[in-house]
Amino acid sequence: MNLLDFEKPIAELESKLGDMKQLADGSDKAVNNAILALEKKIIELKKETFENLTGWQRVQLSRHPDRPYTLDYIYEITTDFIELFGDRNVADDKAMVGGFGSIEGQSFMLIGQQKGRNTKQRQMRNFGMANPEGYRKALRLMKLAEKFNKPIVTFIDTPGAFPGLEAEERGQGEAIARNLKEMFMLKVPVICIIIGEGASGGALGIAIGDRVLMLENSWYSVISPENCSAILWRSWDFKEQAAELLKLSSKDMHSLKLIDGVVKEPLGGAHTDVKAMADAVKKTILDHFKELHKLSAEERISQRIDKFCAMGVVKE
Repeated sequence: MNLLDFEKPIAELESKLGDMKQLADGSDKAVNNAILALEKKIIELKKETFENLTGWQRVQLSRHPDRPYTLDYIYEITTDFIELFGDRNVADDKAMVGGFGSIEGQSFMLIGQQKGRNTKQRQMRNFGMANPEGYRKALRLMKLAEKFNKPIVTFIDTPGAFPGLEAEERGQGEAIARNLKEMFMLKVPVICIIIGEGASGGALGIAIGDRVLMLENSWYSVISPENCSAILWRSWDFKEQAAELLKLSSKDMHSLKLIDGVVKEPLGGAHTDVKAMADAVKKTILDHFKELHKLSAEERISQRIDKFCAMGVVKE
């Protein structure tokens, strides 16, 4: 079991509960009452812990090794997902995945960054950090969806675009900038969901949509807390302070009107009940699609542009 520091007191009580249940024979009323009391205490502790997480603790939770990734959601919510490959220019970027899939009979183009579970997979997926060909692949799939009038759903989960020299040589900045421009003008509904980490332009490259949503324990920021700390304090030791100052949690982002909604996670995080989390994501996608489907393409594009132009503070 992978435990974060703030989860350890809960795990200790759950371990104690497991021991008590093994010893109980079902006939001892006092033991049964103690088990019920402990179960209630665990639920209360979980609620207290997870409702009052700090920014840094939510960052840790978004990186939990058991947390569901893009393909986990896609395979859980679709019935016939067909993955598509390649940018038709350089290569197929394994850090970016996408393809057509049906949700409740409606076809969607589903695109997202994909991380790996073990060392081999992480190397293959490049830790979810896409190269320029990944963003060009995503744009190719978006244009394909537009051609066939299919709505688009993107799943954002990346520590950032790949910062290597070869990525810059192949036009990393240009690829992301082109995605930003083209996504504003897509004629089909676009729903973007930050499911884990949403860092910098690497996240923004597939996050221009009619609806931008975040899972409760995800984060979205121009920079990670560690890198922010390294720049401002010349050390990673202030990452917890940086996480608070960046206002990167879903609650902060929603209050600042930078996202359109927050998807509630199961108590303890998305990794504790993947099916329930996927069901919540599925319902959210369908609910927002029903709203967006009623609008004309021109109305959606106009609202999309107005929404992003209204962000930020301007002083003249």
